[in-house]
Amino acid sequence: MGKLAALTLLGVSLAFLGQRFVAIREKMNASREVEPVEPQNCHLIEELENGSEDIDILPTGLAFISSGLKYPGMPNFAPDEPGKIFLMDLNEQTPRAQALKISDGFDKALFNPHGISTFINKDGTVYLYVVSHPHMESTVEIFKFEEQQRALIHLKTIKHELLKSLNDIVVVGPEQFYATRDHYFTNIFLTYLEMFLDLHWTYVAFYSPSEIKVVAKGFSSANGITISVDQKYIYVADVADKNIHVMEKHENWDLTERKVIQLGTFVDNLSVDPTTGDILAGCHPNAMKLLNYNPEDPPGSEVLRIQNVLSDKPRVSTVYANNGSVLQGSSVAFTYHGKILIGTVFHRALYCVL
Repeated sequence: MGKLAALTLLGVSLAFLGQRFVAIREKMNASREVEPVEPQNCHLIEELENGSEDIDILPTGLAFISSGLKYPGMPNFAPDEPGKIFLMDLNEQTPRAQALKISDGFDKALFNPHGISTFINKDGTVYLYVVSHPHMESTVEIFKFEEQQRALIHLKTIKHELLKSLNDIVVVGPEQFYATRDHYFTNIFLTYLEMFLDLHWTYVAFYSPSEIKVVAKGFSSANGITISVDQKYIYVADVADKNIHVMEKHENWDLTERKVIQLGTFVDNLSVDPTTGDILAGCHPNAMKLLNYNPEDPPGSEVLRIQNVLSDKPRVSTVYANNGSVLQGSSVAFTYHGKILIGTVFHRALYCVL
């Protein structure tokens, strides 16, 4: 009787595991290939060889780019090099990327930049907020940008129990920001178990010097985050659920979900076109290729534009798509005056004139 019960339990367990593996493979778009959509006037940025995971562009056309991310499960072509922040001036005829100097006193060897966000103070001072992962932990680093010196002056490190496994950040005021937590667990084994069981335990946190709190939860893997042009809505990408959550922002900084836009692709970082209010999403069409990197069959890239975000039927179109022959693992896209800059988790960066 005991053996029968054990065999029954084993059979049920194997059936469950088999079902989960099939479900995960389907969810990861393991067999998906993209149809190419490639503007004619594009070129790779020579100076960016080791990723361009996130981008933020000032109204003046200066683009900040985080590079060199070391992230569990992701390839890294220069594992011994510290991360860097690059700057590009998109007003130039042929923009080039330049690594910004970082002030003394900041441990540059441990710099591991992920999501970034800029903030311009009333006096015109530019601040750059960077999610970093020193020793695979999570911090938010605040820098002041010195344009003439092409340098970042480190001002402050923010660390908190609610700010673990951070992915992205959007600054909404002086030392006020929303940040996404992409995994509930920080242990790598438990992280994979979390993905396998499809737990929805991640969240968006709000931070200010006076308070920190969870303002939205129930995400499978909260990832990219940005704010609407009118500052009324926060857009949150759930990369594992392949969707974007439109959240209304309240005076007390709480968020209320208004709608979810399903996209069928793995949505990474988000940006907003300042002219139209459209969302641009850097996406991974096939997560299986991303997580099981094979240079002979690399992960592709996909950039989507979502128009009429608040309408009953948002319009989704493909701005760029490539099978990995040019650009691998796209994570973000930003537009500026008819130009687009596309970044990747670990690969290159692509600049196009549309």
